Amino acid sequence: MKMTFRAACAALGFSCATVALAAPSPAELEHARRLLSETILFDGHNDLPWAIRTDKQAPNDIVAYDLRKPTRGQTDLPRLKQGGVGAQFWSVYIPGELPGGYARTQLEQIDLMRRVIDRYPEALQLSSTARDIRAARKAGRIGSMLGIEGGHAIENSLGALRAYYDLGVRYMTLTHNTHTDWADSAAQVPARSHGLSAFGEEVVREMNRLGMLVDLSHTSVETMDDAVRVSRAPVIFSHSSAQAVCDVPRNVPDSILSRLPANGGVVMVTFVAGFIDPAVAKVMLPVMMEFNLRARDLKTDADRNKLFEQLMAGVKVPPTSIARVADHIDHIRKVASVDNVGIGGDFDGNTVWPVGLSDVSMYPALFAELIHRGWTDNDLEKLAGENVLRALEKAERVSAQMKRE
Repeated sequence: MKMTFRAACAALGFSCATVALAAPSPAELEHARRLLSETILFDGHNDLPWAIRTDKQAPNDIVAYDLRKPTRGQTDLPRLKQGGVGAQFWSVYIPGELPGGYARTQLEQIDLMRRVIDRYPEALQLSSTARDIRAARKAGRIGSMLGIEGGHAIENSLGALRAYYDLGVRYMTLTHNTHTDWADSAAQVPARSHGLSAFGEEVVREMNRLGMLVDLSHTSVETMDDAVRVSRAPVIFSHSSAQAVCDVPRNVPDSILSRLPANGGVVMVTFVAGFIDPAVAKVMLPVMMEFNLRARDLKTDADRNKLFEQLMAGVKVPPTSIARVADHIDHIRKVASVDNVGIGGDFDGNTVWPVGLSDVSMYPALFAELIHRGWTDNDLEKLAGENVLRALEKAERVSAQMKRE
């Protein structure tokens, strides 16, 4: 699911807000808030740029979409502060279902988010390195990096990949919901390349050379397998969860999780209800599979919104809880390690969330749940951001070494 049909989701009124959930104890919640005030919470995926581009009232208008005030979405500056967010990968997503013009649309989205960052210098700071992220935090700003979602954006050009890096992109998801010519998506069958083609391996190596993180969310297991084998730098999953806990293609199987300690990679757990709760997935997955199949023939967001609305007619989505998200975090820690797990909410990319975890202000509630489960402050700091910062720092070192070679 992605913002191309956000309006349709909202029109369906998906919300778990009417369901009661026992709040964490005041002491645990205060503990979580204090912890997030002292460390860097680095979220792996927020789709604010596409939310601004497709806003119904003022599309593409960064002035009208004023982040200093409550927005119509899930992200604004007051809520980011309340949530303790210290750094953010802003997803400059573009649909893989577009009939063409990927590079132009991608450049527009990079430009949009860079202008957003420039508009709020008191709160946001464009960052190119892990050191920049730490410096932004010390200055009281949210270190901001850009992440491309879908390798279709490079149009089979390493030159385009290098240009995106120069514009501030620090990760690229190899696929979205459609195959590229060189990598297979989890959402499309049959497979085209059965993982990475020879050119796909070249893309991964060039990303390593540049210092751009290889993001494996949305990719098929074969693509994950090939990328972990080829990459000299840690890989990330910017917004994925554990397949053993919720068996959907978008999640990461144990066979891949078990290889992350050797690679140094990080799975940044998403909060999307359909990817964390089997009961939600049971009703959502058939809809999404049908949508992904039929949406590829549609040319406009309006057409895709209409299709999704039709497919969801009469579907009732059960509620889920913060505990489900914590279950995924616990599982990844068990199968990989505490050094291989992070946070990637996917806010402004979906509308169906766990009760009490539905916008960027609510991260402390998740950390309070983990505190209740016995997580130590040191492990929570790793989860919050130190793991992905360590992966980024390693990617920077690999880049420097490959450039010397």
